[in-house]
Amino acid sequence: MTTEYSPRLFARDEDVRALGEGLLACALPREAWTHEAHLAACLWLLTERPDIDVDAEIAGLIRRFNASVGGVNDDTQGYHDSITRAYVAGVRLFLAETAETGLTARVNALLLAPMGRRDWPLRFYSRDLLFSVRARRGFVSPDLAPLPPT
Repeated sequence: MTTEYSPRLFARDEDVRALGEGLLACALPREAWTHEAHLAACLWLLTERPDIDVDAEIAGLIRRFNASVGGVNDDTQGYHDSITRAYVAGVRLFLAETAETGLTARVNALLLAPMGRRDWPLRFYSRDLLFSVRARRGFVSPDLAPLPPT
């Protein structure tokens, strides 16, 4: 997990919506599924798709997308449940705290906030636990600090 990076920000609401819709339709190119895209799609799902139960469906959505672009969801690659759940909690925390109201403004502010950092889950998890097979395959409670309430 890289700790220093400059996030790629979004220019338009349509770009964020296209990522979310592309995830649902398994219609994104694999290279478009970046860290920023994960967070943008999560925020979009939480704010614009109340018909989707993110907690119940996020794992299946991402696993299905990964498989659709030739990815593998196994013990070493693909979907990681504990990281995903940590970021869902982080996006919810961000949404509860932000004054931003527009979709692009919210996503970009999230990407620049602590919750959008690539190393954010390591505030709660030791590296060994977070990158364990058990944490990848299913949600594992953090060992350093509790995740923010969702």
